Amino acid sequence: MSAPATINGKEIFDLLRDDLVALEDEFGRDTVSSVRAITEIGEYLRAGGGKRIRPALLLLSSKLFHYQGRGAVRLGAVVEIIHTATLVHDDIIDEAKTRRGRPAANTQWGNSKCVLAGDWLYMQAFKMAVQERNFRILDTLIELTQMMVEGELLQIETLGKLITLEEYFDLIFRKTACLFSVCMRLGAILGGATLEQEGALGKYGHDLGMAFQIVDDVLDLTASPDVLGKPVASDLREGKATMAVIHALGRCTPEEREKIQAILHERAFNGVTHAHIVEILERYGSVEAATTRAAQYAESARRAICTFPDSEIKRALLWAPEFVVAREK
Repeated sequence: MSAPATINGKEIFDLLRDDLVALEDEFGRDTVSSVRAITEIGEYLRAGGGKRIRPALLLLSSKLFHYQGRGAVRLGAVVEIIHTATLVHDDIIDEAKTRRGRPAANTQWGNSKCVLAGDWLYMQAFKMAVQERNFRILDTLIELTQMMVEGELLQIETLGKLITLEEYFDLIFRKTACLFSVCMRLGAILGGATLEQEGALGKYGHDLGMAFQIVDDVLDLTASPDVLGKPVASDLREGKATMAVIHALGRCTPEEREKIQAILHERAFNGVTHAHIVEILERYGSVEAATTRAAQYAESARRAICTFPDSEIKRALLWAPEFVVAREK
């Protein structure tokens, strides 16, 4: 009997169980500082949970090449700490009140302490990465953090403005997909992959990350606050035009366009309800268009790894795009 094409989330967790436990321990140890506020903020952020999908990808990528060393857990913690640092800074920039159903860190410790804690987390991540004594890994992480900072700056410059789909895709690459791609590449580097194999896994991570962010942006518009762990339509309130909104703006009436533009410019639902905006998006098939594009990226991710030999790890990677597209939060 042939092996199943994919395995499910529980089986992936079983594959990575020991590594993920070790990763949490690493995260906890490496976010301790002699300055109490940094330790408190670091522990608060770690305890907030998250899917740990980025370090899981790095672990799976390294296991694809039968890597046995400790570096995958260490670098898994590194990418999760970098991701956490970006969230701290994002919440300050967006003036967010909640994160994953809890008060955002900046509402507890204030913007000044959280900015510095985020900076400290970035530096700590690089301090940990240096232990690998691998310049390719450091170069890859430096390129990543520069790309992510550039993405945040570009987004600030476009707040309240209408952007093209190409500009939107560039933003979500910088904000999300580049980190997914780097996680896959780091695992490949640890595992001694060829440049061609590293490129294929980087492509997988890029397409998976693009699908992830498009779905995230759709859920921001359509999911309930309880499921999201934050207010719905936060992106619109922050002046961010995401794919479904961009799609609708290219098809709606001048009156509808004016209503959406007003929300983006004013960063508030003044005289227009969230339900009305969702109704406009559904009228023009905009949510479906975004979901379809996410599914296309997910399928492209699966195709990127089709040449790797069959294994439990490959089947886990084939399942991840399905999870990303079907998730509800």
